[in-house]
Amino acid sequence: MIAYLHKCRNLTICLKPVSGNDVVFIQRFLHNGPDTVEELLDRHVVKKEKSLNEEEEELLTRRRLTSTRREALSLYRDILRATRFFMWADSRGVLWRDVLRENARKEFEEARFEKDPEVVTRLLIGGRDAVQTALEKLAEKQRQQIEKERGGGEGR
Repeated sequence: MIAYLHKCRNLTICLKPVSGNDVVFIQRFLHNGPDTVEELLDRHVVKKEKSLNEEEEELLTRRRLTSTRREALSLYRDILRATRFFMWADSRGVLWRDVLRENARKEFEEARFEKDPEVVTRLLIGGRDAVQTALEKLAEKQRQQIEKERGGGEGR
């Protein structure tokens, strides 16, 4: 099992052996973004600081924007990667993968020029949560389908 998880580490898994046969799973995204919501908020929410000169102020603003852009791009790439698993068609015959990608693109375009750091952070957190939830639900449905197939095969 550990070998399998090491193989899948490119998704989000980091293993830390504790003692004996115990293994602790720590989820961490490859882009080395914040580990917790608090870290994400600390990184992106503007805090009152001592007065700085204009150059230092501009430099700090650029760093915040660059960090936010990196997070947004990382989220967008994660969405595109996650949509690979949605290969069935909807009622109109369009692949869910394409529907999800189109909706993600539209949402990112709508929020493209958002300047308020709190709103941007809220959008990033909501997007990460939505991707994680969708993947968890997909995995659960696949597990149920496998169990159903196994149960149906034994009854024959």
